[in-house]
Amino acid sequence: MTDILPNWYTQPDRPTAITRQGPDGRAVRISVIVPCRNEGRNIRPVLEWAAPYADELLVVDGHSSDDTRAIAAEMGATVLLDNGKGKGDALRVGIAHASGDVIVFVDADGSHDPRDIPALVQPIIDGAADHVSGSRMLGGSDELHATINQFVRLFGSQVITLSINYTQGVSLTDSQNGFRAIRAGLARRLSLQSEITTIEQEMIIKTVRSGYRITEVATHEYVRSNGESNFRVLDVWFKYLKNWLYFLFIWRPPKRAAQNISTGSQGQGGNNTEETVATPSSKLSAPGEQIPKASSR
Repeated sequence: MTDILPNWYTQPDRPTAITRQGPDGRAVRISVIVPCRNEGRNIRPVLEWAAPYADELLVVDGHSSDDTRAIAAEMGATVLLDNGKGKGDALRVGIAHASGDVIVFVDADGSHDPRDIPALVQPIIDGAADHVSGSRMLGGSDELHATINQFVRLFGSQVITLSINYTQGVSLTDSQNGFRAIRAGLARRLSLQSEITTIEQEMIIKTVRSGYRITEVATHEYVRSNGESNFRVLDVWFKYLKNWLYFLFIWRPPKRAAQNISTGSQGQGGNNTEETVATPSSKLSAPGEQIPKASSR
């Protein structure tokens, strides 16, 4: 009888580079979107490590009162202003302005390691998934176990994830993590509505219920580098509950015409056909003011 080796022994090392050529032979462009507000103490290393993987680096600022925008411009990012409504609003502004084929979302507080970007985007480039979510349940978290607030976050997250799994026939482990990659055309087609951090669960639920392929990769969540998070479960629990119930049980996905284009191996949820994704226009047609880069660049 052969012993079973542990997962960490048998799984290959996560990629450190991105193979950008898709199954059709076309080079895939990547837009990295970093939503932020008053993250001047944290954002520089995030942008430094994300930049090598990005054809386009977009920082969507929530009207910071510190030097966040100046630092982002200095680092070569295109800086946009959101509408001051929250993280969900910031992601929608970024999606509307992104010109890449694949969009990656990374938090600005240092809780996500940008070196995980290749692992997130490669299944999409290879045609094996439409949406890849980083999982803290698979990769571990430094922010979900130490306090009552963190325990409540973890418990609520798991209830929502289990409900998605049992009603939609998938096997996800984390539905709330903001570290993810998604096809740009799909991100627009989902018509995201959430104004705050509920946008993450909305994106997951809509992807699954619309029949697109979603999978996960292990990503670790670190404690934010500097400062205190403004997120408090007691302040937003009702919005999470309302968002969860509406999109999982009431909202109905629009009908779509799928093309019979084989995309190889199938991810969790959805079928193995891919809807034709229109090439996004370079025109900035959505809300959000673009801030010029620093003149030194």
